[in-house]
Amino acid sequence: MTLVAGIDSSTQSCKVIVRDADSGELVREGRAAHPVGTEIDPACWLEAMDSAIAAAGGLGDVAAVSVGAQQHGMVCLDDGGEVVRPALLWNDTRSAKAAADLVEELGGPKAWADAVGVVPVAAVTASKLRWLADHEPGNADRTAAVCLPHDWLSWKLSGSGSIEELATDAGDASGTGYYAASTREYRTDLLALAFRGRTPHVPRVASPNDKIGSTRSGGIVGPGTGDNASAALGLGAVPGDVIISIGTSGVVSAVSTTPTHDPSGNVAGFADATGLHLPLVCTLNGARILDATASILGVDHAELSRLALTAPLGNDGLVMIPYFEGERTPNRPDATGAMHGLRLQNSTPAHFARAAVEGLLCGLADGVDDLVRQGVEVKRVLLVGGGAKSRALCEIAPAILGVPVVIPAPGEYVAEGACRQAAWVLSGDTQPPVWPKPDERRFDAEPAPHVRERYASLRELTEGV
Repeated sequence: MTLVAGIDSSTQSCKVIVRDADSGELVREGRAAHPVGTEIDPACWLEAMDSAIAAAGGLGDVAAVSVGAQQHGMVCLDDGGEVVRPALLWNDTRSAKAAADLVEELGGPKAWADAVGVVPVAAVTASKLRWLADHEPGNADRTAAVCLPHDWLSWKLSGSGSIEELATDAGDASGTGYYAASTREYRTDLLALAFRGRTPHVPRVASPNDKIGSTRSGGIVGPGTGDNASAALGLGAVPGDVIISIGTSGVVSAVSTTPTHDPSGNVAGFADATGLHLPLVCTLNGARILDATASILGVDHAELSRLALTAPLGNDGLVMIPYFEGERTPNRPDATGAMHGLRLQNSTPAHFARAAVEGLLCGLADGVDDLVRQGVEVKRVLLVGGGAKSRALCEIAPAILGVPVVIPAPGEYVAEGACRQAAWVLSGDTQPPVWPKPDERRFDAEPAPHVRERYASLRELTEGV
């Protein structure tokens, strides 16, 4: 049996799975937690990865490994390969003003959408580089190379100390703000714009099935990718599939044969992990909306779900706008969450529970609409992530989203995608291996546009409140 490994280094934890390269059969797995925060020493990721690898039985017998990791995070290295300062993660919003400045300096959102398919927001690496240049110029001057979390971890797996050997893939590079998914080229002029004239070294962009290094035990290291592209690969998504992942954030993405250029900035024109495209909408607020509501009500998630399903569709007019942490899409870093439409009739735990579920789904449905406006075909929604464990969310989703909703069996799909890529690199084939797809549950319901309309009429009231 030839073994391959996939690593998922997410915001919250590191997961490692080991599978049979031919059949896709799961052999073993491990995990370790990450510290909480939006500014993290990358050494913490490495420590967690080493712990998760050990828990999964090590890589000594693994022929190939790839890393999928959280997108956008800014990892700055000096000319000796040492980390200059703690990494700023995608969910660190201190760079919101920097993003707005960059948009204006290039001539507006359309100029950025045309150039790289991505309009800077706080999450994007380019915005974080501008923040660093303006607030920590000494650290900016020390920065000889800038890379992303998955780039850095892949580099460490390969045992390299030279910044010249950093490598990435188009999927993750396309989230930086200085790499164009449509042309598969870095825009060093935009890198210089972001970093106040500085042009640090950036990782080479490897092909999807390229070998970029070797582990200490001689296993191949694949190019890896960002978490969303990795999840799409793990799910085997094809055009017509929209993936909604509800974890720390809410992510709406779709595999597409054509690039997107959305001047509104709502849709990021990313690349996927196979040579195609992955237009994507990301919200800051995901499953934590359910966590917070459960905490307010003093119930667990099972009871929250039960309560939500006892309230009627439309919730008797009670609406939650779930911008608890500001918001990325729509771009409202200073927005707050809100409840609207309180009456004695709907002031019950059941209504509060349903408001959280419907509010979360309405925000994600806005993202699906954004994809449709960019010409993306939507035949069904694949719902994954921690939020997909909520029975209420699964049952209510098709009414809010207006299309059938499929729930794949619970799995670590970012790690699965990385594992599948590792097998692909090992094989040398032109296409990734075909492994059995996970079991699925399908949910259908009559569309309920009135719920979306009520939500839309209220969401503008939360800015700066």
